[in-house]
Amino acid sequence: MADPARAAKLAQRIKVVIAEALRKRAKDPRLETVTVTDARVTNDLQHATVYYTVFGDEVAQAEARAGLDKARGVLRQEVGRNVTVRLTPTLEFVPDEVPVNASHLEELLKVAKARDAEVAAIAEGATFAGDPDPYRKDEAEDLDEDLDTDEGDDAAGSVGPAGGTR
Repeated sequence: MADPARAAKLAQRIKVVIAEALRKRAKDPRLETVTVTDARVTNDLQHATVYYTVFGDEVAQAEARAGLDKARGVLRQEVGRNVTVRLTPTLEFVPDEVPVNASHLEELLKVAKARDAEVAAIAEGATFAGDPDPYRKDEAEDLDEDLDTDEGDDAAGSVGPAGGTR
């Protein structure tokens, strides 16, 4: 079993090899809009998962998926030529969901920003329901006076709970 560092290096090499093969060797016009975003290899170096994105609508994505399935053998052969491992890993192509998730997050952030603007507009003309400063000042002054009298007792040498002077 190989170590994870070797699998990660092999995955990066496979990503580059497949991207170059799609650009130079694959003749299928359906693969022109395919971008390889990531590759992952199992620790035993037998299986590689290649993540890709396609520029275009769902029809273009479906055509690209069919083109990748058809070109899988040619791409695996190219990987076998350019990667020095005993067995060439099998290839699995998976559409990358990161751009879809990112656009969904951006939409959510736009909605949140609009709601924040609405709340700010409502709060602009609002006044407090009670006093602007809800904290009472009189009790705070009484506490300060109580602390001053306790300090005077300490200076006189009062007896603490253990029987000794504080």
